[in-house]
Amino acid sequence: MIKVGIVGVTGYTGEELIKILSVHPKVEITGLYGRKSSVGKKLEIIYPNIKSTNLVVEKFNIKNITEKSDVVFLALPHGVALNIVPDILDKGIKVIDLSADYRLTNPIKYEQWYNTPHTSKSYISKAVYGLPELNYEDIKKTSLIANPGCYPTSVILGCIPAIINNLIDLSNIIIDSKSGISGAGRKNAEEYYDNEHPNFKAYKLAGQHRHIPEIEQELEIISGINNIVLSFSPHIIPMERGMLSTIYFDMKKRIEESSIIDIYKNFYKKNFFIKIFENPILPNVKDVLHTNFCELGIKVDKRTNKLIIVSIIDNLVKGASGQAVQNMNIMFGLEEYIGLV
Repeated sequence: MIKVGIVGVTGYTGEELIKILSVHPKVEITGLYGRKSSVGKKLEIIYPNIKSTNLVVEKFNIKNITEKSDVVFLALPHGVALNIVPDILDKGIKVIDLSADYRLTNPIKYEQWYNTPHTSKSYISKAVYGLPELNYEDIKKTSLIANPGCYPTSVILGCIPAIINNLIDLSNIIIDSKSGISGAGRKNAEEYYDNEHPNFKAYKLAGQHRHIPEIEQELEIISGINNIVLSFSPHIIPMERGMLSTIYFDMKKRIEESSIIDIYKNFYKKNFFIKIFENPILPNVKDVLHTNFCELGIKVDKRTNKLIIVSIIDNLVKGASGQAVQNMNIMFGLEEYIGLV
């Protein structure tokens, strides 16, 4: 059994991790660690819907957690993991970090976008960006996973085959993404549910969202082209979870839609959690809720010569905790779908 510690249990990603790992057939949760308000409480008090464990939330302690764990999941706010990851890794324990602290390979960009000093720069090179469909072999060998953000997961999975097959002009990428309210975090979700009238809004437009450098970085790595600049418009929709990204590309030459669908199917044929839809069907968010699947729909607008990709995920599962468990499975030599289907 893989012994697992989870740090940060009161947020959406921590809750989702516990739900998945508490029924994972190859996992034993050996420790839960949370903020002061949760320390000493039984898990069933915090989350009455999780019945399968009698664990009590403990105060975080490096010695304690490393003695009891083979791998530690960090479901913490950005900036917090920087002071924790080195101590855990130095004890020979694997880490899966769900924050952005090790996603960006350039610490200067991290400091610019997250407004905090990067205090463990020497560990950035040890991290593997945990998108299994892209970095499977590297994930198998690493001890530190930088788990991708939810928006980047939906976007990058929609882009990879088009970039690899040189179908698109990378100078004009437009991304329109919509997330359930949980994508904004529990605090913002509580404010939303206190509102009498459900709302649908755009936010952090015109290059302000922190996931932009993460998406651009990975597309640059995939394409081998530097300085990709894209347009990203995120929105919050009136539902708890789920994410839909519509991605618009200018095609380099006219290609039939059926041929592009075949390209995507061939590229992802070995990836368990990717589904490609046939024309004219497009994926619906409701079909991926509470699953680790990413579903992709493909359309060609012949009038404008644009390739349009619709990518849907559950932002809390494939966009966060489910993908983290998928990474854990790969790191420990398990089938990547164990505990996720």
